Amino acid sequence: MNFFKKKSIRSVIPLVTSEARQKNDSNVISTRNKKSNHIIEVPLSTHEMNSRKRNFRQQCCSKESLKEQALLITTIASVIIGIGVGIGLRSLKCNTDAYINGCRLNKDDIGYIEFPGTIFINILKLLILPLIVSSIISSLAQLDAQSCGKMGLRSLIYYLATTIIAAIVGIILVLTIRPGLRGGQVTIKPESKAAEGRTVDTILDLIRNLFPDNIVQAAFQTTATKLIVNKIVVKGENDTTYNKTTYNAVLEKRDGINVLGLLVFCILFGIIISRLKEKTLILKQFFEAMLEVVMQLVRIAMLFSPIGIFFLIVAKILLMDSLSDFAGSLGLYMATVLAGLFIHGFIILPLILFIITRMNVFKYIHGMGQALVTAFGTGSSSATLPITYRCVEEKNHIDPRISRFVLPIGATVNMDGTALYEAVAAIYIAQLNGIPLTAANIIVTTFTATLASIGAASIPSAGLVTLVIVLNALGLPSEEVRTIFAVDWLLDRFRTAINVFGDSIGCAVVYHLSRKELNSLDNRNILADDVNTNNPNSSVSFLVPNTTTTLPSNHMTSVTYDNPTYSNQPETTVDDNDDNTDQTSF
Repeated sequence: MNFFKKKSIRSVIPLVTSEARQKNDSNVISTRNKKSNHIIEVPLSTHEMNSRKRNFRQQCCSKESLKEQALLITTIASVIIGIGVGIGLRSLKCNTDAYINGCRLNKDDIGYIEFPGTIFINILKLLILPLIVSSIISSLAQLDAQSCGKMGLRSLIYYLATTIIAAIVGIILVLTIRPGLRGGQVTIKPESKAAEGRTVDTILDLIRNLFPDNIVQAAFQTTATKLIVNKIVVKGENDTTYNKTTYNAVLEKRDGINVLGLLVFCILFGIIISRLKEKTLILKQFFEAMLEVVMQLVRIAMLFSPIGIFFLIVAKILLMDSLSDFAGSLGLYMATVLAGLFIHGFIILPLILFIITRMNVFKYIHGMGQALVTAFGTGSSSATLPITYRCVEEKNHIDPRISRFVLPIGATVNMDGTALYEAVAAIYIAQLNGIPLTAANIIVTTFTATLASIGAASIPSAGLVTLVIVLNALGLPSEEVRTIFAVDWLLDRFRTAINVFGDSIGCAVVYHLSRKELNSLDNRNILADDVNTNNPNSSVSFLVPNTTTTLPSNHMTSVTYDNPTYSNQPETTVDDNDDNTDQTSF
């Protein structure tokens, strides 16, 4: 159990001096003021450990840290207070537009209450397009095609695996609890919406949006298939009649960012910039500067999050028809979904994080607190994306080259909470209608829920539309979506939070598995800069991984510590063996 023990170490920056000599009088490989992401871990002395503890206490109580903690606490409090205020104001809600029987709040008044929250969501959505474009291009411009391919493959494997696991967890719970067989029948609300859809149309729309015909149009519109349903009476043999339903598929443009198309374009654009190097240096610097500006805007927008989330929650509570929606069969269905989301989000995903990366799970969850609360308040993983960036990079210290590549893809295709929700909802509806399910039906539900979650847009209540695909796979009519309409708005917020948390876990996993590629890329950049400077008398400052480094053969380089506090540290020597591997001794 040694990996549970906290190591008392410090990181030092070895300095290769200009006095270093090589074997056989060969040229010294050196540069000036060049650093990489490698570190040497050296045991701490007692004095330094005490100094580190004092510095840690100072950082925890610093003005900036207190601001961050206050913002997180205020945001969580706004959710709790918003629920309480919303329930308290329900006694003043009018059933009609007229102010009668002492009521004071009609639909227009509720719209006014929701207005500040709408402005907050608009601000976040405003930042999505420039954030996705600048982050993907700037991150890929610093990598090579091989590294991008490996990172992309790891991301997709993680997303697919966790989505399937989430669907399986939901299926196990709904088959165990059986909410559709308990609690009586469900009353369908008159405003409940039915939807139509086919699996093949969803797949084709997914592929169409990957390759938009107009990149400018992709910034504000997506391509979707609209089904026109025709129900006719057909006369058969022996004067028998039967009902027949026909579908006419029509392509249309719908408002909303085509994130998939932008992802493909920006990925190719960023890779080409990395290959052309100096020729596209201006473009690389432009997108990096653009990203910095957007992140500053994100910090400003976060200050408004407690107010916006408070009014969003109050308005949603007031728009509910009756609190009795959470009782009976629907209440048991909600409990099943919430139990599955809790198990997947706070047991399975943290377990994956710990097993692969050995990170402190509780610290990582705490770092994502602001993004999770914002996801709950807005119900949109895309709108939460700007805040997710900041939490992953600044709070959990994930390499920006990873987060800026993984997060936009995750916000589009990684929907763990949605997959779990759709699997539970489909089987719940089957139980309500008394339809027995075979093992084949269960397997089909697992894969169709995974497919439907990938095709779901990262907007509020998008899961209701893609749920039709899962219902069709089980032979259930699409109108049955109306059964869960009354409680979908609340479950949507919980599953969105799990979607965002799954994206952040994916960042940490991909970062851990891609360290070798990142280190290799840093080393190549250092050597390339050294060749460009073409100055053999300069010196290099760089960080060495795991107390060993690899240099060209037949070299001996003297390494000394560049640390004013520990100027009396012994000299470190890197000597080359015949197998071209340098051993570092202290």
